[in-house]
Amino acid sequence: MTGRVGVGFSRGLEPLEIVECAVLAEELGYESAWVAEGHAGDQFAILTAIAMRTNKIQLGTAISSVFARTAPTVAMAAATVDLYSHGRFILGLGSSHKVQVEPEHGLVFDHPVQRVRECIDIVRGLLRDGRISYPGEVTNIQQFDFWFQTQRKEMPIYVAAVRPRMLQICGEISDGTILTWCTPEHARVAAENVALGAEQAGKDPATVDVTSLVNCFVSDDKDEARDKMRGPMATYCGFWPRYRKLMSDAGYPDEIEQVKLAWQAGEHERARQLVPAGLIDEISLVGTAEECRSRIAEYHAAGLKLPIVTPRVEGPTALEDAKRVIRACAPGT
Repeated sequence: MTGRVGVGFSRGLEPLEIVECAVLAEELGYESAWVAEGHAGDQFAILTAIAMRTNKIQLGTAISSVFARTAPTVAMAAATVDLYSHGRFILGLGSSHKVQVEPEHGLVFDHPVQRVRECIDIVRGLLRDGRISYPGEVTNIQQFDFWFQTQRKEMPIYVAAVRPRMLQICGEISDGTILTWCTPEHARVAAENVALGAEQAGKDPATVDVTSLVNCFVSDDKDEARDKMRGPMATYCGFWPRYRKLMSDAGYPDEIEQVKLAWQAGEHERARQLVPAGLIDEISLVGTAEECRSRIAEYHAAGLKLPIVTPRVEGPTALEDAKRVIRACAPGT
């Protein structure tokens, strides 16, 4: 298998296990390691721990919410990981979702796109100048300054997106976009929208990376591998409207509606079982090592520059299962 490949971590592993897996990924030639924001440990702390155990693998957030931290603290956290990693950090940002921001963080979910724009402006300004005053529409900073020397004056900033307009904005304002639960066809359309946004902003589309977290479970038993995806997909379908539409648009509107209704009725096990096998096969990497590598090649061919293989693991065998995924999907295998 040829082409760029990253590895991502979301849930199912303990923080120290994520570090162990990232060290293995570097040994096997993965380009980058990405840590999601959620409930499984602070992503910047985990990435710093990875930085101290590795030498060349790039490190990224996939993603950090522009609501959960203030823009200056995002900039300071990013600059700190960049310092410990000697310039290997990529800052992945996103607006997150109303259904997370408000009930989980007690904040008001307002002006998400503008907040992303202003956060990027502030991070770039602080990295460049070490201080900033910023009279924005949603963020008004009188003054904030760094009390330490940064590793770099600029760093790559990627933005999460799902829908066409936000993908075009990614092309306009960012160095890359981060997708998730992405079929090869969605990757193709997303890459076109990112390129359109870049062209409209006078940028070379080739300078904007197109990446996606691609959930994976490797097993000789394809039904077992599919089952590892059912719970997460049912949750994403029932909880997050953006991803529900993404799954529906993949060609399964009726099935996804039934999954949503079951999940929202509290019938989570039934919702899991209703997730269609065809969609699982289209939206994730499941099956033997050879099948998963073949699917990665399909994503590359569709225009996805960087598939980020994300082990979807859980339970007492999670670490073992994650390492099997990482070994199976390693570049050059």
